[in-house]
Amino acid sequence: MSDDSTEVPCPLRARLAAEPLWDFALAFYGREGVETACLTLQDQAGVDVCELLWRCWLYRHGLDVAIDPGEVRHWQASVTVPLRELRRHLKPQARQSEPVAELRCQLQQVELLAEREALSRLEALSLASTSLTRLPDPPPGLENHLVSRLQMKKNSHVIALQALKRQLDPPWGPR
Repeated sequence: MSDDSTEVPCPLRARLAAEPLWDFALAFYGREGVETACLTLQDQAGVDVCELLWRCWLYRHGLDVAIDPGEVRHWQASVTVPLRELRRHLKPQARQSEPVAELRCQLQQVELLAEREALSRLEALSLASTSLTRLPDPPPGLENHLVSRLQMKKNSHVIALQALKRQLDPPWGPR
């Protein structure tokens, strides 16, 4: 294989598999400003946070994948989003009722399980994909990469995108 090949060799797939998407998502989401940035992009730009975290995970490893995660988007739309909407709808009532607060807490846990399932499906798509490729060297800026992959308008959400960029570890060394 030549040095300029975009084919992803087995060691890179192994490295990707060695850092599960779920573990990356939890660690990255917990960094300062990432949760706020993700929720801003979700609520104002319609970006799916799981897909956003998946793209950051791939980018972190210097990889990209040209697949449409339609099945995962369907899961999110039919399972995760209704749970989130119900949880958010109950927020005012939960302030005044302990049983509603407990129900809301349970919904939050179920919503998290649904998101974990979405991330698991995205990871499986990546690892099984024949269209997994290396990013060019040097890679495109994270903001531009996410804007193109998530089909969003950069200008209106540049602050949130920059917050993600500041917190994402640089891509791994030699690819």
